[in-house]
Amino acid sequence: MKYVWPGLPGGDAAGALPASEYSAIVSEALDYREELRQSGYSIASSLLQSAQAATTIRVRNGKLSIADGPFAKTKEQLGGFYLIEASDLNDAIRVASKMPPARLGCIEVRPIAEFSFDSAS
Repeated sequence: MKYVWPGLPGGDAAGALPASEYSAIVSEALDYREELRQSGYSIASSLLQSAQAATTIRVRNGKLSIADGPFAKTKEQLGGFYLIEASDLNDAIRVASKMPPARLGCIEVRPIAEFSFDSAS
């Protein structure tokens, strides 16, 4: 079963770390990402630019609205994502719990909803 977890880098906790400690956690996370890839768990993963680089779009009554920045003001911002293949939720939780940024923020483990489209109907 496929699971995704958005990386939430810890908000204020991550920002309060000395640069050397933050760099160490990032390095550990990159090493763990490679471990996941080599073990066959990893399907895809990536870091994201800061929320300030986001563009939010809305379409209402056929009209496009574009705004600079994230859609919500929150303390914790999405820092990246991991998409993995795990045997079940417990396996996905075990894998996610070893992610170094979990020590600062949180990791939300969510199953992927898989749809099949029957072309005969």
